[in-house]
Amino acid sequence: MNDETMLTNVEARQNVYLKKVYLWMALGLGVTALTAFLTASSPSIIRFIYSNPFVTIVCCVLEIAFVFILSGRLERLSVGACYGLFFGYSFITGVTFSSLLLVYAGTNVLALSFITASVIFGVAAVYGSVTKKSIKGWGGWLMMGLISLIVVSLINIFIGSTMLEMLISGVGVILFAFLTAWDSQKLMDMNRNCGPYMTQEELSKLSIMGALELYLDFINIFLYLVRLFGSARDN
Repeated sequence: MNDETMLTNVEARQNVYLKKVYLWMALGLGVTALTAFLTASSPSIIRFIYSNPFVTIVCCVLEIAFVFILSGRLERLSVGACYGLFFGYSFITGVTFSSLLLVYAGTNVLALSFITASVIFGVAAVYGSVTKKSIKGWGGWLMMGLISLIVVSLINIFIGSTMLEMLISGVGVILFAFLTAWDSQKLMDMNRNCGPYMTQEELSKLSIMGALELYLDFINIFLYLVRLFGSARDN
């Protein structure tokens, strides 16, 4: 099947689309992991980053900016710019994740968190992709849950409750598992809603956007598991 036929055939295009989404997501995670390892392996880079709070602030601002630009200006961006923003985000996340390698060096926390996150993400993604039931209605509840989780997390910064921290982490894992299922079904709906009208450029852009959404879901599941297993180990 040539590209033109694939682009006008919704079912055939969906298979290509999802393969691209998961390929870019996997590459993004690879960039993050490699960057984290290389950063943590360089004492000079670590000293530069963590002795200068401004660097951490810049990284956080860039992460937020990249997500907003990619999601808000997708139609206006070139395919190359979309790739650049996605891998730029993956790279910066890797820089910030270097601290996890330092904190949990010599433990099995990160390996256990990654394996568990992979299983949870995989189950949720498959459910969202194969279920015949529409789960669009989850969106509002999931957003409310996410906002509530952020508010409680901010409150706990001042309270410093270990028990509440573990509860937040457990709820966070569950919430982002549901978000993974919701996003997985949303990707398929986006493809169907385009009908037989999609260009190769649009397919590439939607693939990158889908990869970013699932990347964020996986990263958050992983982070909450790290906090959960890390807290359990410390106790």
